[in-house]
Order: sequence, then C-alpha cells, then structure tokens
Amino acid sequence: MTQRRRIPRLIGSLLLVAAAGVGCGEAAADGTADGKNAAAAEPEVRPLGRIVPVPASVAPEGEPFALSRTTRIGADGTHRETRDLARYLAGLLRPATGFPLPVVDDQAARGGIRLRLSPGDTELGDEGYRLHSAPDGVTLTARAPAGLFRGVQTLRQQLPSAVERKSVQNGPWKIAGGTITDTPRYAYRGAMLDVSRHFFTVDEVKRYIDQLALYKVNTLHLHLSDDQGWRIAVDSWPRLTTHGGSTEVGGGPGGFYTKAQYREIVEYAASRYQEVIPEIDLPGHTNAALASYAELNCDGVAPELYTGIKVGFSSLCVPKPVTYDFVDDVIREIAALTPGRYIHIGGDEAHSTSHADYVTFMDKVQPVVAKYGKKVVGWHQLTGTTPAEGALVQYWGLDRTPAAEKERVAAAARNGAGLILSPADRSYLDMKYTKDTKLGLAWAGYVEVRRSYDWNPAGYLAGAPADSVRGIEAPLWTETLATTDDLDVMAFPRLPGLAELGWSPAATHDWDTYKVRLAEQAPRFDALGIDYYRSPEVPWLAE
Repeated sequence: MTQRRRIPRLIGSLLLVAAAGVGCGEAAADGTADGKNAAAAEPEVRPLGRIVPVPASVAPEGEPFALSRTTRIGADGTHRETRDLARYLAGLLRPATGFPLPVVDDQAARGGIRLRLSPGDTELGDEGYRLHSAPDGVTLTARAPAGLFRGVQTLRQQLPSAVERKSVQNGPWKIAGGTITDTPRYAYRGAMLDVSRHFFTVDEVKRYIDQLALYKVNTLHLHLSDDQGWRIAVDSWPRLTTHGGSTEVGGGPGGFYTKAQYREIVEYAASRYQEVIPEIDLPGHTNAALASYAELNCDGVAPELYTGIKVGFSSLCVPKPVTYDFVDDVIREIAALTPGRYIHIGGDEAHSTSHADYVTFMDKVQPVVAKYGKKVVGWHQLTGTTPAEGALVQYWGLDRTPAAEKERVAAAARNGAGLILSPADRSYLDMKYTKDTKLGLAWAGYVEVRRSYDWNPAGYLAGAPADSVRGIEAPLWTETLATTDDLDVMAFPRLPGLAELGWSPAATHDWDTYKVRLAEQAPRFDALGIDYYRSPEVPWLAE
C-alpha cells in the first residue's frame, strides 16, 4: 500500500453561509459567483433544501423542528422495511446527539420523527419521498422503502454536519420547517469501483457504499477482473483467484472475494438500496485469466502475471470452444450470486481481438447472460456488434471522440439500447484535476470540479433520444489509487456533483449556486473522515 495521503481539513465546523435562495437556480446575492465568500459559523438551522443533490421541490414554512432527548422515531409496524429504516436512522443520529432515540410504533412517536410508507402515492415513484418538518414533528413519507431511504439522507443533510461524528457533539439539532417533495431525474445513478488494478477489502467497499448512499447513488458497478487481477471466486476455475488474484498494480499482494464475501457486499449494498452490477471484462483485459489457465490462450502458453497499467494487449482465444465453456461457467456462477438485473461483460479496448472475432465473441456471449436470467451491460464498443435486447450501453468517450463513433452509439440508442453516460473527460473520477494532481491519470484530460458538473446528460450525445438515457455513472479506476484516502481525494468533491446530475431536475443545474452548496458539504466530509481536493473553483472556507 502507498503511504497514507492526507488533505488539509477544515477548521472546526465552519462553513459558508451564502445568501442564495432556498430553492434552485437562484444566483447568490453575496457575490458567490466570483468565488469570494466570507467564512461564518455553520447556521443553527440549515435552509430547507440547501443540500446535495438539490431536491426537486422545496416549500419553506414555519419554525423548525428540534431533535431532543425525548424524541422518538416512529415506524409503521405493518412494514418490516420501515422499522429497519427507523433503526438505521436512529443509528446515524445517536452517536453525535447522545440521545436515546427509541424506535417505536408510529402512533407513539407524536412530536418526533415518523417514517411512513404510502403505497398508493404514485406521484413519488419508486425512490421519491416527501419530508414535512414543523415544530410538532417530522414526517417522512414514501411509496416504497427505497424512497424512505433517500429521504433519510435528506433529513441527515438538513441537520448540522456534526451529526456525522461518532462522539457526542453540542447541539442544537434543528431541521428547517416546510416541505420537500423529491423524485429522481434518472432511475440509474451509478458509481463504479475498480477493485482489479488495486484490491480493496470488503470493509473498504462498504465504506464507499456508505459514501455513495449519502448522495442518493443507487447502483454500485464492481469491476472484478482485469489484466492485473481476478477478484471473485469461481469454483469451476479456482486458479482465477489463487493465481490470477495474487497480485495487483505495482506487484502488491492483491486479493479476492470469496463467494461469501461477495454476497456480504451485495447484501450490504442492498441495505443501502443499491444494486450491484458485477463486471467481468471480456474478451480483452483478461491477462489475469490467461495467466491462470494456459488453455484459454490460442498458443496454449500462459503469460506471466501483469502488474503494469498498459491496456489492449490481452485477448481470450475466440476460436477455441473452451473459451465459451469458461465464459458460461463464470457467468453462471456470478449470476447465481447476484440478485440484481445486470451483468457487465466489458468489451472495451479489445485491441488484440480482430473486429470479426470481437463480433463473433459478443454474439456468442450475450445470449449466455440471458440464459442465466440477466441483462447485458457493456462499454460502448459493444455497439460495434448488435447489443442484445434490453442491453445497456455505457458510453465512456470524450467530447473530442470522433463523430462517427458517437453516431454509432446514438444509432444503437435509436434502435432501443439504453444508455449510461460516463464520458471520461467529465465523469471519470480517476482523472487528474490539474497537472499538479499527484494521483490519477490524464489521458482524457484534466477534469476540474466544474467540468465534471457542468454538462447535461440528456443532450450530451447528439442523435441519441433523450429518453434512451437511463442515467449516469461515475467510474473510479485504480491504477494509481491504493488506499481509501486515495479514493476519497479523487472522488470528492466530484462525486456529489455527478450524483446531483443524476438525481436533480435539469432546471436546477446551475454552477454558481451548486458550488456554494458544495462548499457547505466540506464540514460533513470532515466529520465523516473523507479527504477531499480543495478545488480553487469552489469557495471553501479559509483555514
């Protein structure tokens, strides 16, 4: 592991107090557009809706609710999920407040916080919620449990950032009065974690899941295989992990997940209402597999394990029947472990596979995914063949990607493929912020915080129908990232902005107001122990 890197923290629990309107799209009145702000103590009551992602509808009204030692958290006893979420909320709030916050039946929580499911409230959809705050209590309502969970994240952000700390802090703990009604713009709001280039433990992945949850991300894409390491146990091909998972970039010890450990990750993500999409990158990015089994190579000779960061040099042997036995076994076993809808089959940078072989391979492999009850996700090179029915195509090109390549992806979208947008020069969290950034790569260019936020997914890919865009994803590749601090510095503060692009209505996207809300997240990052890059584009507090 590399030496632990630290980023300067904010002093105390200060944050900016901008005179921006409570809702969205209003310019700040104190000159925040030019990035010059005065530091001030965190307000006792955070204006309703001044959070990330910004809610769809905010109606401030009346006095705030005050959390106290006598507050109870109520749950509708007819729904197990509601009571589980009430316990989750209590677990979040107890350490910093020091309050007991007992979880009780709904009727016993008058004057406290109530979590309610309203299945008939179709306006809220699967993930929407309504939060009403007044001096006599807070009520959080949703049509489905996922909506309650998203609403809990809003409630959490409305409280002072010190609520995230694990020791008792001074209050008061107030939530501004009024009503938030909130639903997501896109159903798919994802983040990818590459555990192949550098391996991350179950606990480290869980930590990232919790960070994603705070910003209403609902999909965790795990990049489980690459040239440098195979990270998921496959019983029928055991050397994939014992040999192929034994190293990583730079020659470290690597590692892998047993099936029980992978299930633990999947179940933990599900408790945060995130769907896990496992990726086995095929037919390229396969050196770890080729090194593990000689028969997967066309010449029958296994290459050495690889610990560098070059791409495009490896390929499964497309003509060999054993290749498809291997693919069938891997997909069958991973599908059995994965309750989600999708398996990602990669398909990018297969430079050592001829186009004819690539088409042959994908035409044979996509039906295997369907055979085991899953749908295909593939990087946008999949559009060089015919995406399977129901497939999602993940676009990772650049603003400067040739028009012909973009049109091929747009044509697939017009023919029914769904799009996940992950433009590398906007959403790749491993790209350097500037030339002085110590971590990360720069092949897609430098991606500062504003660049990662200031684009519109619906209109990004010319010729693609707006309704073909299922959502966005923020990939975090780990060629240069070996510790959780490394992940933090590259993901934050860009991840919250990408999450907002996926959640909040397009009309709310405004850099000048967003950067103020983002600056106000800094004490929360600090309280959560998240290192972050202090971009000069964001009006952080002076130290």
